[in-house]
Amino acid sequence: MARRTEHDYRALDAAEIVKTVGRLSDRIAERFSESGLTGAARQLRDTAEDTARRARALSRPYLGLRTLVLLVASGGLALLALILKDFDWAGLAARSNDLALAETLESSVNLIILIAAGLWFLLSLEERWKRARTQAALHELRSFAHVVDMHQLTKDPTTLLAGGPKTPSSPERAMTRFQLTRYLEYCAEMLALTGKLAALYAGESHDHVVIAAAGDVEALCTDLGRKIWQKITILGDLEEG
Repeated sequence: MARRTEHDYRALDAAEIVKTVGRLSDRIAERFSESGLTGAARQLRDTAEDTARRARALSRPYLGLRTLVLLVASGGLALLALILKDFDWAGLAARSNDLALAETLESSVNLIILIAAGLWFLLSLEERWKRARTQAALHELRSFAHVVDMHQLTKDPTTLLAGGPKTPSSPERAMTRFQLTRYLEYCAEMLALTGKLAALYAGESHDHVVIAAAGDVEALCTDLGRKIWQKITILGDLEEG
């Protein structure tokens, strides 16, 4: 009997998102093969695969950097032990060399401060590297959301009504009501999935900066998608009318 696999519904599944994006890309290509939206959907599919890989990398430690931290800590402690080993402890007990005591204490404190500062820098370096790379990836998603919005910008549902004559600069509007509805729905789906890709980064990170940036991308996609659904609602009202 096959073993049942339980899904964790508390977190997004990157593989399922990639699969959904791929299916959406195929659907758009099959219906609007000559449209620029098809190229954007393919780009989203590639971005989804990259995002799944990058998000997984956020939870993995940088072993080389952590090894360097361990070496620095070990070297600093060894140096501190060497300084303390060579100190005249007998003289300290007899209080015959207060100057040497002061110099040793000063050297030891300076060394401890230096070691602590170096360790803090190296330990925070991993987080800063991950944050910089993730913010760059989130910026790509933010830009892509605006690209999708540009594709639907001239898709005006009110032009399906009998209107005035076109001007020489009017965009080409040859879609039927059904085609326009599907086109707008595809754009809305692409924006929703772009927001989910941003959420993958937030789900794999405990960095408040990354989480906030991912939330901003999700909010942008939601706002842009809301405008598209308003157009779809208008198309539905036209059909009922």
